[in-house]
Amino acid sequence: MKKNLLLLLSLSCYLQTYAQLTPFEQSKDKNYTATYAEVMSYYQSLSKGQPQMRLFNYGSTDIGKPLTLVVLSKDKVFDPAQIKKQNKRVLLINNGIHPGEPEGIDASMMLVRDLLKKNQLPKDVVLCFIALYNIDGNMNRGTSRANQNGPRAYGFRGNYRNLDLNRDFIKSDSKNALAFAQILNTWQPEVLLDNHTSDGADYQYVMTLIETQKDKQNPVLAAYTDKTLTPDLYKGMKKDGWEMIPYGAGEQGLPDSGIVSFMETPRFSTGYAAQHNIISYMTETHMLKPFDKRVWATYAFMQNLIGICQRDAALLGAMKKRVDAEVSLQKTFALNWVLDDSKVDTINFKGYAAEYKPSDVSGLRRLYYDRNKPYSKTIKFFNTYKASATADKPVAYIIPQAWGKVIDLFKLNKVAMSRLAHDTTLSLQMYYIGDYKTGTRPFEGHYMHTNVKLNSVDAKIKFYEGDYVVYVNQPINRYIVETLEPQGVDSFFAWNFFDSILGQKEYFSDYVFEDVAADLLKKDPELRKKLDEAKAADPKLAASAGGQVNWVYRNSPYFEKTFLRYPVGRLLTNTKLDLR
Repeated sequence: MKKNLLLLLSLSCYLQTYAQLTPFEQSKDKNYTATYAEVMSYYQSLSKGQPQMRLFNYGSTDIGKPLTLVVLSKDKVFDPAQIKKQNKRVLLINNGIHPGEPEGIDASMMLVRDLLKKNQLPKDVVLCFIALYNIDGNMNRGTSRANQNGPRAYGFRGNYRNLDLNRDFIKSDSKNALAFAQILNTWQPEVLLDNHTSDGADYQYVMTLIETQKDKQNPVLAAYTDKTLTPDLYKGMKKDGWEMIPYGAGEQGLPDSGIVSFMETPRFSTGYAAQHNIISYMTETHMLKPFDKRVWATYAFMQNLIGICQRDAALLGAMKKRVDAEVSLQKTFALNWVLDDSKVDTINFKGYAAEYKPSDVSGLRRLYYDRNKPYSKTIKFFNTYKASATADKPVAYIIPQAWGKVIDLFKLNKVAMSRLAHDTTLSLQMYYIGDYKTGTRPFEGHYMHTNVKLNSVDAKIKFYEGDYVVYVNQPINRYIVETLEPQGVDSFFAWNFFDSILGQKEYFSDYVFEDVAADLLKKDPELRKKLDEAKAADPKLAASAGGQVNWVYRNSPYFEKTFLRYPVGRLLTNTKLDLR
């Protein structure tokens, strides 16, 4: 009887332990990643009887399911406001934005369990894990990444709307992005990690790393990440047996030619987080390494990052407060960046010889990496960028309430706004779009605008009761300026939020306006002089009768003043406004 009882107890303990194993761990070949249903079932089961763990659902993704946030708090406090009052830090970890890059999903499931089981939760850091971000793509399961070494089945990169969600943060076309913004702005992390898998050249490393590009990061945070946090992550990973290298494309296609650091603009999670003064990292495990090694390297990286965040918790909090205050007062903001190839660092790189042989497909020359010829050598590292476009902030932006998506995103991102109490004519600096280029093919559902040229004018513009006033004296200033200045690489103008201003609404009939144009030129010698100067400068205009009539029309009182006028005004003086 006693023997049978012991067997039952042993079996019960075994089943309980086995039940806490992840699907990845339960698979014999460790080449399996959990499905969405398995992820949710696992966390729901794990959370039972765990007072230091809680699940929160946010918003709704494009497939109709909410984003689930797994929160671990050593002292069992799960109110974000209370956590800030207790001077705790928050680390936010995102998983499965590209479901074909699922290491973070499986590694986080194990890490959450182990931190709870081993009583290793950090005392000064609350850990937030997005269990699986691209639920839509994860449920579209198959083998779409032809270049990747496992797992044997996984989700698809695009979500239910076929959007690459790591290009969607600033424009927020997807419901996934809206839910993410709600999480980010509710929990206000000091540090963000987004787990990925790389593509590209072959080399000896399992893990590569993207960090917020130092030259576009606030100098206080850049100094800390460049001198302390990032070097310590590299040291910790090497000690754990997962030596890393910076992620980046080869300058001339091959890593031997030098690595160019990745510039993550606000369309990416890390670039978007940087606008909120958040330190950000993106892991990129190597696609050709076995899946289990990629999972365990991701696990180790998260452990190292958590340890450093706990060690430097007080410093991270102090820096965030300082940076928020500095950005509130900052006057000039970078809007776009270009690589400064005059400044070159060097790093040691462990690669494989890149060689060429005849292709079995085409018979022509093809590249391959010979793993029988590993090497270690010093290569160039291009890690300096310079601003190619900047803007000085105004006192405030005035946004007509008609531009609802802008207003909704500003509210979601905790931008403080006021509203005009009544109809008001304001003296503002207004932009006219002088020139721009538009892509011939859509990118993530948009025909993006680039190379934007602006003409600034001082004008009296009527705004209406309820229009929005955004003072640029906030910690979120980077987000405000980078989205509202049209020449920004990921501005709302670049993403087509304001395209209706690019269309002319009123025209003229040639045979009628000929007489009106002649009368205008007769009565206004200065207008006649400007036309003559324009013809002298442009032979095509001089040879075109219709072109000259159109020139007069565009310089006449009849031409619509709103054509190509960017609708967001810049208030440059501390004018007292009647606000509600």
